[in-house]
Amino acid sequence: MKTTLRALSLAALLAGCSGPAPIDKPPRAVLVRTIGSAASEPQLRVYTGEVRARHEADIGFRIGGKLVERNVDVGARVRPGAVLARLDPQDVRLAEQAAAAQVSAAEAEVALARAEFERVQNLHARNFVSASALDGRRTAQQAAEARLRQARAQLATAGNQAAYAALSVADEGVVTAALAEAGQVVAAGQPVLRVARPDEREILIHVPEGRIAELQPGSPAAVRAWANPARTYAATVREIAPAADVATRSYAVRVSVAEADDALPLGATASVAFTEVHDAAQTILPLAAVTRVDGRATVWVVDEASHLAPLAVDARAFREDGVVVGGLAAGSRVVLTGVHRLVAGETVRAVDEAAPVALDVRK
Repeated sequence: MKTTLRALSLAALLAGCSGPAPIDKPPRAVLVRTIGSAASEPQLRVYTGEVRARHEADIGFRIGGKLVERNVDVGARVRPGAVLARLDPQDVRLAEQAAAAQVSAAEAEVALARAEFERVQNLHARNFVSASALDGRRTAQQAAEARLRQARAQLATAGNQAAYAALSVADEGVVTAALAEAGQVVAAGQPVLRVARPDEREILIHVPEGRIAELQPGSPAAVRAWANPARTYAATVREIAPAADVATRSYAVRVSVAEADDALPLGATASVAFTEVHDAAQTILPLAAVTRVDGRATVWVVDEASHLAPLAVDARAFREDGVVVGGLAAGSRVVLTGVHRLVAGETVRAVDEAAPVALDVRK
């Protein structure tokens, strides 16, 4: 009896000293992207630019002088023929008066030369003067007539110079910049105002070198002004710069907006969106999703049994937004992060990146 009690006590003591039963650890969660799902569909590529006029020019005087009057400011609408600015006209008026005096003098010389020629011609008819004298008077008359034509041409030029002291435009437009002020001495051709025609508007954007091949003249786009994001304008690429900017190494692209109105004002900031179209045989994955195994680009996929397996892929291009890979079948679930800690055959819990808990998994 004592032996039985001693055995039962020893068994109870051993049972009390043993640890708790082991608990099975749940499979760890991995963030995956399903190839062919909404998350991997083509996305919009958006660039920010400035609303510009297609036709915009810096205008200035054809002559130099002191700017005494500027009648418009930035934002003013100008009409054809309206005087926008004036130079001091004193010098050009004096030049015009001098040219007019030269014309009067040349006319007097022509009148004298004609009278002399007629007189010598009558004397030559009566053999009082030689033929050489007659030829001399004829030549003098022709020279005087040539000087008169020259003086008249100089008078016309001086008249044009006087008209150039007033600055005007041939087409209706909007002043977008004032580049000179009253009292400033400007040279011939120096820009004084920048005038844009508001009838045709476009968006100037700058596209990186790695993206310029995706665009071509005529490519469709959608434009939204930051000041009015509720409205979308249909647009097309009109022009792509043939060379990159030396400072930014980006290409200037002009996107034409056919139905632009005052809700898309000049100088405003606007977004230009292009639909990014991918080849059906390739997919863009984050840089962290691709690793190298035995010298080959590899991704990790989760099969139907929730087991991990490495899969060699074709890494076609490395870009700032990810890696362009080929060789993934539709429906494949690719692990996006933490690929350096994965083990082949491990059982995991796949969490799609579009799931609500995706933010927790990323942590």
